[in-house]
Amino acid sequence: MDLRDLTYFEVIADLGHMGRAADKLGRTQPALTKCIQRLEEAVGADLFERTWRGITLTRVGEVLLARARRMREAMEESLREVTDFAAGAAGRVSIGCGATMGEYLLPQICRAIIADAPGLAIEVQIGMSGVVRAALRERTLDLAIGPILPSDEQEFSHEAFGMDDVVVVAAKDHPLCGKRLAIEDLVAAKWVLPARTVAMRQWLDNVFEAHGLAPPTVQIETNSITTLPKLIADTALLSFTSTRNLHPLRLGSQLDRLMIDTTTMRRPLGFVTRRDGYLSPAAQRVVSLLKSRGRDFLEQVTLPGMTDAAAAMPAIVVSRAERAHKRVRQSH
Repeated sequence: MDLRDLTYFEVIADLGHMGRAADKLGRTQPALTKCIQRLEEAVGADLFERTWRGITLTRVGEVLLARARRMREAMEESLREVTDFAAGAAGRVSIGCGATMGEYLLPQICRAIIADAPGLAIEVQIGMSGVVRAALRERTLDLAIGPILPSDEQEFSHEAFGMDDVVVVAAKDHPLCGKRLAIEDLVAAKWVLPARTVAMRQWLDNVFEAHGLAPPTVQIETNSITTLPKLIADTALLSFTSTRNLHPLRLGSQLDRLMIDTTTMRRPLGFVTRRDGYLSPAAQRVVSLLKSRGRDFLEQVTLPGMTDAAAAMPAIVVSRAERAHKRVRQSH
């Protein structure tokens, strides 16, 4: 079985049309037809069937396509491994993370990477959890940094180096602020939240449903943390965000955490890699750095314009909120 035939077969299968595949590959249709005939002779079965829309894979064709993709990915990773080895310590690492970690944690990590390996090039992709996991599967990312999801246990390798709380927030003058609340008090509210495909949104929906309530009424969906303060302040909507965003120099100047335990999501923070994938020397250096110093990065975050004294304020802000939370709870 010729590797070039498998490459052509993969393109034909993806496009579902021999003519478009010929144009993309710069080959003639008869040449591609012979390629498919050779593969069908090798496997002893038809790989395609014709429909009014073009051609579709048979069951045997679907199995061969999955194998062909694995072979191509293995060859690409082998080539990358040899190239990385030849490059020595220099190389490239691709890191994915969500918006909160991208703004809050990633600068610290990148600073440490550059200090540890000045010749290393870093590619950063910011996206929601589903997008980042898809990029890991497709091997366009080496690792993801941020919340570790329950589904990661089955598919990926991961290691936590800290914890994060995601809480319900509102504008400081919202009528629900400063009160001890039950989840039923949130039913009438409208929300600004990420899409249903995002893990934290799914968790919040599940909590409402577990209490026999309809999921939150979402008026605005957004994938941008930076748009949240003005959206919430100007619309009186509730939202769901990490307590790490509630620093006074970030969203905390405009938003307050609502006093309710039921809707507090506690999640581990760390890094995620492919369980069976090749990690370049550059990616291995980053992983080693996160294993040894990840917790320090979480504790040493600074924001633009922040003084050394202010750098410690996230913990202070959270502890003040917790004390207020306890006072309200004890009064009931």
